[in-house]
Amino acid sequence: AFVILVFSVSAPAQEKINQFKVITYNIWNGYDWGKNEVRRAEVAAWINRQEPSMVALQELCKYTPEKLEEDARSWGHSYSVLLKTTGYSVGLTSKYPITIKEKILDGMHHGALHCVIKGIDVFVIHFHPGSISFRREESAIILNKLAGVREHNQYYMVLGDFNSHSPFDADLYDPEGYLLTRLKKRHPNIGIEEGNLSYGDLDYSVMSSLLAFPLIDVCRPYTCGMEERGSFPGRVLGPVNNESEEQLVSHLERIDYVLASPELSIKCTGARVCNGKENYYLSDHYPVMAEFELINK
Repeated sequence: AFVILVFSVSAPAQEKINQFKVITYNIWNGYDWGKNEVRRAEVAAWINRQEPSMVALQELCKYTPEKLEEDARSWGHSYSVLLKTTGYSVGLTSKYPITIKEKILDGMHHGALHCVIKGIDVFVIHFHPGSISFRREESAIILNKLAGVREHNQYYMVLGDFNSHSPFDADLYDPEGYLLTRLKKRHPNIGIEEGNLSYGDLDYSVMSSLLAFPLIDVCRPYTCGMEERGSFPGRVLGPVNNESEEQLVSHLERIDYVLASPELSIKCTGARVCNGKENYYLSDHYPVMAEFELINK
């Protein structure tokens, strides 16, 4: 007779890899200050198809917490936070509970949100669109707060509309190209800093200060050239600016980013600017998406 012994060995608890997908999207004047419900529905449908874990939004004009909650539900998120109900607001929606750490308004043009989601300190920002010096002050405020976060948490990110150019893209901007030519015509006083020009060139100091913290630009390793990195302007701006699609494409620039702490960036498995056909006419900005692998013990 044979005796079969069956041993039940309890394996150690498996670490579950959790895909954490984030999107940042400037939705252009709150869908024309609430008047364009068609575009609102189209953006919501696009976000829903991406199945994100977290969405950071800018230009939530004429929004209430209830309206943002409605948007969040449309793409499967049970949690949402709105910075303010006046002017150009930012917001955050999530599949997971959101802890509000701070609504940052002092010294900020549009304001910023500091929240915690799944152990990650998240800053949603929208820097000043027309002043280099103001953006420098805003980035200093965020960096000061990040210094405090870094003391107790190695996982943090800053995402949104920075209205700033990255030194990683400097060689992609043609000095004689349409973008710089237009800016120089608008600000002819070469030799000083004015508006969005610094001594006749784009300013890289704001993004450089953030990258030096260091924060990691998670899109950079996964993208190449402005045709892949450009986040503004969307083709919807053609009729508004009386420009052809060729002209619009010729002054593509990258001003929207997902920046992550070094420890969090290691867990990034992919990132891109969604500037293809399906987003041409949804907003004047293109959304940025990044995916991370987080471990739940």
